[in-house]
Amino acid sequence: MTTDERAYDRVRRGQWRSGIARAEGIDRRDLLRLLAAAGALTAVGGGAAHAAGAADDPDPAPGIVKPLPADQFTVRGTNAETRWSALRGTGYHTPAELFFVRNHTATPAIDADDWRLTLWGDGLRGDAEFGLDDLRALPATERSAFVECAGNGRSHYTTQQGETVSGTAWTLGAIGVARWRGVRLSEVLRRAGLRRDAVDVMPRGLDADFVSGGVNLGGIRRPLPLAKALDDVLLAYEMNGEPLPPDHGHPVRVLVPSWAGIASIKWVGDIEVSRQPLYSPWNTDLYRLFGPDFPPEGSEPLTRQTVKSAFELDAGASFAAHRTHRLTGRSWSGGGSVRRVEISTDGGAGWRRVRLLDAPREGGWVRWSAEWTPTEPGPAELLARATDSAGTTQPERSVFNEQGYLFGAVVRHPVTVTA
Repeated sequence: MTTDERAYDRVRRGQWRSGIARAEGIDRRDLLRLLAAAGALTAVGGGAAHAAGAADDPDPAPGIVKPLPADQFTVRGTNAETRWSALRGTGYHTPAELFFVRNHTATPAIDADDWRLTLWGDGLRGDAEFGLDDLRALPATERSAFVECAGNGRSHYTTQQGETVSGTAWTLGAIGVARWRGVRLSEVLRRAGLRRDAVDVMPRGLDADFVSGGVNLGGIRRPLPLAKALDDVLLAYEMNGEPLPPDHGHPVRVLVPSWAGIASIKWVGDIEVSRQPLYSPWNTDLYRLFGPDFPPEGSEPLTRQTVKSAFELDAGASFAAHRTHRLTGRSWSGGGSVRRVEISTDGGAGWRRVRLLDAPREGGWVRWSAEWTPTEPGPAELLARATDSAGTTQPERSVFNEQGYLFGAVVRHPVTVTA
């Protein structure tokens, strides 16, 4: 078995055509059209989604529990993007109070004492149930890893490339790195009685059903190949040494290192284990790449993130000419550890390597710094690009896709030099 959902998806398509796979919450005619390559499903625009009953809520971020100071977050509908300037000097791990929030609907209120995780499906020898104390009694694993929305950087398709895409207009702040503690999903599956012929594992969240375009797509859920579920997936109950905050999955969330954030289901309430390949809206018409450079049925489901870099600065920040300034930032990749970072302070005409402040590690980021002494007053552009251990370097342009996923091009960061 493979841990790569993209490769496994090719097998799933044939199994669906043979009547073996099962789809939940998807119109069969649409899915047949998708898998037969007769035409892509309609992309779902992020602006149409809403939490039930939230339409008249005056809260600028309906459903988010924690405070969202304007100097730390940019509110985007039901989501909150971290301002990079707020991360300067915070250390390697993102404090929970600064961690971005990606909610499809609203943060649910869940009593940890009453919470139960149910494992069910024909891929198990029988149903099983775990409480939080049960999970805490199992061998614990701790892992530093980033969680990043697949649409992180989406707005740059429009601002830098002049291309119209759908979805939340993130800049680069839909990412955070935390120290997660929990129990391996493989340990829980083993204790639940995993059958040898199981193939898919699908966690589901306890947040409200997701409604888009007037269609109820049900609870947030996305299947994982069994091999990936048995590899490095964590059922996390702590974040940076504290119980998970409500907005970040309290009491337990799934953590799928290096994969698109949609795989790391928050507020997990049940996990289906199946002997059949599974589909949900979140690996069919959502979280695939559609566009002229992709097959009519879309790409394989998104898994690993692209390489990205960001300055710890607000757009339009000012720097005094003829003074030396310390530029700082962070770079990361889902395809390996970041080994080299270069910056340009002249709009891309010249590049120089910067000093890395962390040892490269997979599933995380590296902080970096460099000095800059601007000489000419006026507008300027700062650029940063990273290269990971797989040899992938950020390109000048990202390949367009209709829903604006996986933007990985070098971002032009505008600043002003003052006299």
